[in-house]
Amino acid sequence: MVKGKENIPKKGAVLFVVNHPNGLIDPLIVAVNNPRVQHFLVRAASFKKPLIKRFLGSLNLMPIYRMRDGVKQLGNNKEVFEKCFTLLDNQKALMIFPEGSHDKRRTIRTLSKGFSRIIFGALEQNPALQIHIIPVGLTYQNPSVYPSNVCLHYGTPILANDFYKPLIINSEIKRLKDVITSQMKTLSAHIPLDENYEKILDKLTAANVDFTEVEQVNSMITSTIISGREKKVNLVSFIKPFILLNSIVPWIIWKHTESKINE
Repeated sequence: MVKGKENIPKKGAVLFVVNHPNGLIDPLIVAVNNPRVQHFLVRAASFKKPLIKRFLGSLNLMPIYRMRDGVKQLGNNKEVFEKCFTLLDNQKALMIFPEGSHDKRRTIRTLSKGFSRIIFGALEQNPALQIHIIPVGLTYQNPSVYPSNVCLHYGTPILANDFYKPLIINSEIKRLKDVITSQMKTLSAHIPLDENYEKILDKLTAANVDFTEVEQVNSMITSTIISGREKKVNLVSFIKPFILLNSIVPWIIWKHTESKINE
């Protein structure tokens, strides 16, 4: 299910800011349902092996280095950011996962500042450049199961230039993060990550809710009135063997690597 596709600018510099519940599946879901996105920023840990690094580079994936990758590695971001500045200046579209890592919990986590450094760095080099930020929400019915229904929801464009005020840059970064986070919490199923998280999740799961009906689910979470649906015969279970047969190679690779992936 894809919603809000009309919010994607047909031209101009764009940064798609996406939540990250399901590893390398997330950029694939966005890429095949987006006419604009051409370049992707992903965690540097995926680039450790030379062969994989070359393959990911051929797909226009670029590494973002974090503190956990080592302090010395952070300097590598300069070259990556410079490439991003050039791409945006050339009216291209980028995609980034600002939560920094993938996590299957149904919540929007704190956004890192990396995306703002890219946006404001590009505007510092070219103040006349207009850059739009599109918040994006991904919600899987069950991110641990293949195949699974998924909702991809594009939010309302945010003009980054409205937040570029060099004299008060730190407060503007916070304001921009707050605006984006607020949208992302409506674009994906969001359970606040507090002491009630597990209790709410258990109720939603027991009620057999359709998590991809994001607006309804978020309304239930806010009101604490949870109404599910009757369990029906899952037709997908009958055709699943044929789906797996059609995608046997990626499925074998996934089963081989699944146990090695750290949530």
